[in-house]
This record gives sequence, C-alpha cells and structure tokens, in this order.
Amino acid sequence: MGKGQKGSLGEKKGKRMRDDSPAQEDGKKCRVFRFPLLVALLQLLFGVAVAAVAFLMAAISPSLLARETPHWAGIILCLVSLVGFILYCINYLPDEKTSMQFVVKLLYFILCTTGLVISVLAVAFAGHHHSQSSSFTCKQMGEACVCVQDPNDPIARTFTYEGVSDCEAITGTLRFYFLLQILLNLVQALVCAVGTFIMWRHRYQVFFSGLQIASPSPELWQKV
Repeated sequence: MGKGQKGSLGEKKGKRMRDDSPAQEDGKKCRVFRFPLLVALLQLLFGVAVAAVAFLMAAISPSLLARETPHWAGIILCLVSLVGFILYCINYLPDEKTSMQFVVKLLYFILCTTGLVISVLAVAFAGHHHSQSSSFTCKQMGEACVCVQDPNDPIARTFTYEGVSDCEAITGTLRFYFLLQILLNLVQALVCAVGTFIMWRHRYQVFFSGLQIASPSPELWQKV
C-alpha cells in the first residue's frame, strides 16, 4: 500500500511538472521580434516624408539646388528601410550559422551608419539655408524673385529664384519647408542612431531578427 501511495504521488508530481513546463508552439504560429520592423518602418515613413517635402520645395522654383531640396536623403533612407525589412524576414539562427543572416545584418549596420551621416548633413544644409532665408529682402522682377541679405550693401550676394510669381513663396513657404526638413531629418538621424547602436550593442546576433516557425526547441530562443 505504501508503494502504491508513493507511485501515485510520483505520477501527480510528474504531471504537475509537465503542466508547469512551457507549452509547445503550434506549428502554424510564428514568433516575431518586432524591433527591426519598428526601426525599418520609421525609416521608411520619415524617408518618404523627407522626399515628399523636398519635392514640394523643388516645385516652388527650379533655381533651388540639390542641397536645398534633400530628396536624396529621403530616398536613401527608404532603401535602408528595405534592408531592414529583409532582415526582419530572415529566420533567426544562433551563432550566425547562415552567411545570408550575417551579411544582411552587417549591411544594415553600415547603411544605418550611412543614413545617420546623411541625415545630419541634411540637417546642416537645411539649418544653413533657413538662417540665410530669414534675413532675405526680396522683390519681384517679372517671373523671378530677387533676394539679398543686406539691401544696403552694394556688393551683397544676390539670390535669384526663377519661376516664382510671389516672393512670399520664398520668404514664407520655403522658410517653413526648411524648418520642417530640419525636424524630419533630425528625427530620422535619431532613428538611424538607435538602429546602429542596437546592431552594434548586440553584435549582430543576440536579438531575434525575423520569423521563427514552430521552433523544435525553446533553447533556440535564448540569447546567444
């Protein structure tokens, strides 16, 4: 009888331990790590916003230079975000067992660093032109708007904006777009800095970078 009680106690204890153990994942479910998707999504949104504002600026006057309309910064960040989406879709394997996983993570790290530099450069250009346009004195001359920083200086530099029917587009609208570019590119730089720091901090491998389908062992989901 004592042996029977011990056996039943052992069975109950084993059953309790099985109940407390982690449930196996359903074969039809995916485990997702969302951080790379969040960074890539923010890069895409801000990249599209920067490019859209830049094209609106270019529509004001064809005389605006490429550094004044940083659509290139937005387009490059959209390309960086595409690499982030590819990284999100690659199945995670510990210790970088696939060359594709390592190459994409390294490429994303380099592109995030490049995006950070480009965004800071766009902020510098926009800040310079915003400060410059704040001191403009403009007058309409036919289909062009002619602006100078100091009307009392006979040798002051003259800025001519062709295809502008109203100088308010230069002194008001364009100045607002420069300020908007500063804000957008500054946030974009912060997003790239976060992505770069996380990729460096985790040495490209200690966070889950994609979809894992029905992992046969929960140990694969531990940090490396």
